[in-house]
Amino acid sequence: MTTIAPAQLADMIGAIARRLRSERDALNRLDAALGDGDHGTSLSAALAAAVEDIAELKQPSAGDIWLTTAKAVMNRMGGASGAIFGTFFFKGARRLRGKERVSKNDMEAVLQAGLQGVKARGNAEIGDKTMVDALAPAVKAFCGADELASAWSGAAKAAREGAESTRELVARRGRAKYLGERAIGHVDPGATSIALIFEAIDDWRTEMG
Repeated sequence: MTTIAPAQLADMIGAIARRLRSERDALNRLDAALGDGDHGTSLSAALAAAVEDIAELKQPSAGDIWLTTAKAVMNRMGGASGAIFGTFFFKGARRLRGKERVSKNDMEAVLQAGLQGVKARGNAEIGDKTMVDALAPAVKAFCGADELASAWSGAAKAAREGAESTRELVARRGRAKYLGERAIGHVDPGATSIALIFEAIDDWRTEMG
Protein backbone atom coordinates (compact mmCIF):
# COMPACT_ATOMS: atom_id res chain seq x y z
CA MET A 1 0.00 0.00 0.00
CA THR A 2 1.66 3.20 -1.19
CA THR A 3 -1.35 5.51 -0.82
CA ILE A 4 -4.61 5.40 1.14
CA ALA A 5 -7.97 5.83 -0.61
CA PRO A 6 -10.93 7.41 1.22
CA ALA A 7 -12.64 4.05 1.75
CA GLN A 8 -9.44 2.68 3.23
CA LEU A 9 -9.07 5.71 5.47
CA ALA A 10 -12.61 5.17 6.75
CA ASP A 11 -11.76 1.53 7.42
CA MET A 12 -8.64 2.64 9.27
CA ILE A 13 -10.72 4.87 11.57
CA GLY A 14 -12.93 1.85 12.17
CA ALA A 15 -9.89 -0.21 13.16
CA ILE A 16 -8.87 2.48 15.65
CA ALA A 17 -12.39 2.55 17.11
CA ARG A 18 -12.41 -1.22 17.56
CA ARG A 19 -9.05 -1.20 19.33
CA LEU A 20 -10.06 1.58 21.67
CA ARG A 21 -13.32 -0.20 22.47
CA SER A 22 -11.43 -3.38 23.35
CA GLU A 23 -9.02 -1.43 25.57
CA ARG A 24 -11.66 0.87 27.08
CA ASP A 25 -11.64 -0.64 30.58
CA ALA A 26 -7.85 -0.85 30.71
CA LEU A 27 -7.61 2.84 29.79
CA ASN A 28 -10.16 3.69 32.44
CA ARG A 29 -8.06 1.90 35.05
CA LEU A 30 -4.98 3.87 34.01
CA ASP A 31 -6.96 7.09 34.17
CA ALA A 32 -8.38 6.26 37.58
CA ALA A 33 -4.86 6.50 39.03
CA LEU A 34 -4.28 9.97 37.56
CA GLY A 35 -7.66 11.49 36.69
CA ASP A 36 -11.38 10.86 36.53
CA GLY A 37 -11.22 7.24 35.41
CA ASP A 38 -13.31 7.78 32.27
CA HIS A 39 -10.69 8.35 29.57
CA GLY A 40 -11.25 4.97 27.92
CA THR A 41 -15.01 5.37 27.88
CA SER A 42 -14.87 8.92 26.50
CA LEU A 43 -12.33 8.25 23.76
CA SER A 44 -13.93 4.97 22.73
CA ALA A 45 -17.35 6.59 22.47
CA ALA A 46 -15.93 9.47 20.42
CA LEU A 47 -14.31 7.17 17.86
CA ALA A 48 -17.44 5.04 17.68
CA ALA A 49 -19.39 8.22 16.91
CA ALA A 50 -16.84 9.10 14.24
CA VAL A 51 -17.38 5.75 12.54
CA GLU A 52 -21.14 6.33 12.52
CA ASP A 53 -20.77 9.86 11.17
CA ILE A 54 -18.35 8.76 8.45
CA ALA A 55 -20.83 6.10 7.32
CA GLU A 56 -23.35 8.88 6.62
CA LEU A 57 -21.03 10.73 4.23
CA LYS A 58 -21.69 10.54 0.49
CA GLN A 59 -18.56 9.94 -1.59
CA PRO A 60 -16.27 11.69 0.90
CA SER A 61 -12.71 12.76 0.21
CA ALA A 62 -9.94 11.82 2.61
CA GLY A 63 -10.18 15.32 4.06
CA ASP A 64 -13.91 14.87 4.70
CA ILE A 65 -13.25 11.69 6.65
CA TRP A 66 -10.49 13.18 8.79
CA LEU A 67 -12.53 16.32 9.49
CA THR A 68 -15.59 14.25 10.42
CA THR A 69 -13.42 12.31 12.87
CA ALA A 70 -12.14 15.57 14.33
CA LYS A 71 -15.66 16.91 14.87
CA ALA A 72 -16.83 13.67 16.49
CA VAL A 73 -13.91 13.61 18.90
CA MET A 74 -14.28 17.27 19.79
CA ASN A 75 -18.05 17.11 20.23
CA ARG A 76 -18.52 13.68 21.79
CA MET A 77 -15.48 13.40 24.03
CA GLY A 78 -15.75 16.77 25.77
CA GLY A 79 -13.50 18.27 28.40
CA ALA A 80 -9.81 19.04 28.12
CA SER A 81 -9.01 15.65 26.60
CA GLY A 82 -11.65 16.10 23.92
CA ALA A 83 -10.22 19.49 23.02
CA ILE A 84 -6.69 18.13 22.76
CA PHE A 85 -7.49 14.92 20.88
CA GLY A 86 -9.90 16.87 18.69
CA THR A 87 -7.18 19.41 17.94
CA PHE A 88 -4.93 16.61 16.71
CA PHE A 89 -7.50 15.61 14.09
CA PHE A 90 -8.62 19.16 13.26
CA LYS A 91 -5.11 20.40 12.49
CA GLY A 92 -4.42 17.35 10.35
CA ALA A 93 -7.68 17.71 8.44
CA ARG A 94 -6.45 20.95 6.89
CA ARG A 95 -3.61 19.05 5.24
CA LEU A 96 -6.05 16.63 3.59
CA ARG A 97 -8.53 19.14 2.23
CA GLY A 98 -9.68 17.93 -1.20
CA LYS A 99 -7.33 14.92 -1.20
CA GLU A 100 -8.63 11.83 -2.97
CA ARG A 101 -5.71 9.63 -1.99
CA VAL A 102 -3.28 10.05 0.90
CA SER A 103 0.44 9.56 0.28
CA LYS A 104 3.14 9.14 2.90
CA ASN A 105 4.07 12.79 2.45
CA ASP A 106 0.45 13.77 2.99
CA MET A 107 0.26 11.74 6.19
CA GLU A 108 3.53 13.23 7.40
CA ALA A 109 1.96 16.66 7.05
CA VAL A 110 -1.16 15.47 8.87
CA LEU A 111 0.76 14.03 11.80
CA GLN A 112 3.16 16.95 12.10
CA ALA A 113 0.30 19.46 12.07
CA GLY A 114 -1.59 17.40 14.62
CA LEU A 115 1.44 17.16 16.91
CA GLN A 116 2.10 20.89 16.77
CA GLY A 117 -1.56 21.57 17.48
CA VAL A 118 -1.55 19.28 20.51
CA LYS A 119 1.64 20.80 21.89
CA ALA A 120 0.26 24.31 21.51
CA ARG A 121 -3.19 23.49 22.88
CA GLY A 122 -1.87 21.66 25.92
CA ASN A 123 1.34 23.69 26.31
CA ALA A 124 3.11 20.34 26.58
CA GLU A 125 6.49 18.98 25.59
CA ILE A 126 8.21 15.62 25.86
CA GLY A 127 8.76 14.80 29.52
CA ASP A 128 5.55 16.41 30.80
CA LYS A 129 3.79 13.02 31.14
CA THR A 130 1.15 13.62 28.48
CA MET A 131 0.16 12.16 25.12
CA VAL A 132 3.02 14.18 23.58
CA ASP A 133 5.46 11.68 25.09
CA ALA A 134 4.03 9.05 22.74
CA LEU A 135 2.94 11.25 19.85
CA ALA A 136 6.20 13.13 19.27
CA PRO A 137 8.40 10.02 18.90
CA ALA A 138 5.72 8.34 16.79
CA VAL A 139 5.64 11.28 14.36
CA LYS A 140 9.43 11.39 14.24
CA ALA A 141 9.61 7.68 13.45
CA PHE A 142 6.91 7.97 10.79
CA CYS A 143 8.64 10.85 9.05
CA GLY A 144 12.00 9.10 9.18
CA ALA A 145 10.79 5.95 7.41
CA ASP A 146 11.27 5.34 3.70
CA GLU A 147 7.79 4.12 2.86
CA LEU A 148 4.27 3.91 4.28
CA ALA A 149 4.33 0.36 5.66
CA SER A 150 7.54 0.74 7.65
CA ALA A 151 6.41 4.22 8.70
CA TRP A 152 3.35 2.85 10.49
CA SER A 153 5.25 0.01 12.16
CA GLY A 154 8.03 2.35 13.29
CA ALA A 155 5.53 4.85 14.61
CA ALA A 156 3.66 2.17 16.55
CA LYS A 157 6.86 0.96 18.21
CA ALA A 158 8.00 4.48 19.05
CA ALA A 159 4.58 5.42 20.44
CA ARG A 160 4.52 2.40 22.74
CA GLU A 161 8.04 3.12 23.99
CA GLY A 162 7.08 6.74 24.53
CA ALA A 163 3.97 5.78 26.46
CA GLU A 164 5.92 3.40 28.70
CA SER A 165 8.47 6.14 29.39
CA THR A 166 5.80 8.14 31.19
CA ARG A 167 5.73 5.61 34.02
CA GLU A 168 8.71 7.21 35.75
CA LEU A 169 7.76 10.82 35.07
CA VAL A 170 6.23 13.43 37.36
CA ALA A 171 3.31 15.03 35.55
CA ARG A 172 3.71 18.70 34.67
CA ARG A 173 0.47 19.18 32.75
CA GLY A 174 -3.17 18.18 33.18
CA ARG A 175 -4.93 17.00 36.30
CA ALA A 176 -2.16 14.54 37.12
CA LYS A 177 0.25 17.40 37.86
CA TYR A 178 -1.51 17.89 41.20
CA LEU A 179 -0.41 14.42 42.28
CA GLY A 180 3.26 15.36 42.26
CA GLU A 181 5.50 12.37 42.83
CA ARG A 182 2.47 10.15 43.46
CA ALA A 183 2.08 10.02 39.66
CA ILE A 184 5.38 8.14 39.39
CA GLY A 185 4.76 4.47 38.64
CA HIS A 186 1.65 5.13 36.56
CA VAL A 187 1.60 5.24 32.76
CA ASP A 188 -0.18 8.24 31.27
CA PRO A 189 -3.54 7.19 29.76
CA GLY A 190 -3.38 9.77 26.95
CA ALA A 191 0.04 8.53 25.86
CA THR A 192 -1.23 4.96 26.04
CA SER A 193 -4.18 5.90 23.83
CA ILE A 194 -1.79 7.28 21.22
CA ALA A 195 0.17 4.02 21.31
CA LEU A 196 -3.04 2.04 20.85
CA ILE A 197 -4.06 4.23 17.90
CA PHE A 198 -0.78 3.70 16.06
CA GLU A 199 -0.76 0.00 16.88
CA ALA A 200 -4.29 -0.34 15.55
CA ILE A 201 -3.27 1.37 12.31
CA ASP A 202 -0.20 -0.83 11.94
CA ASP A 203 -2.27 -3.98 12.51
CA TRP A 204 -4.86 -2.76 10.03
CA ARG A 205 -2.11 -2.00 7.50
CA THR A 206 -0.69 -5.52 7.94
CA GLU A 207 -4.11 -7.08 7.35
CA MET A 208 -4.65 -4.95 4.26
CA GLY A 209 -1.30 -6.08 2.83
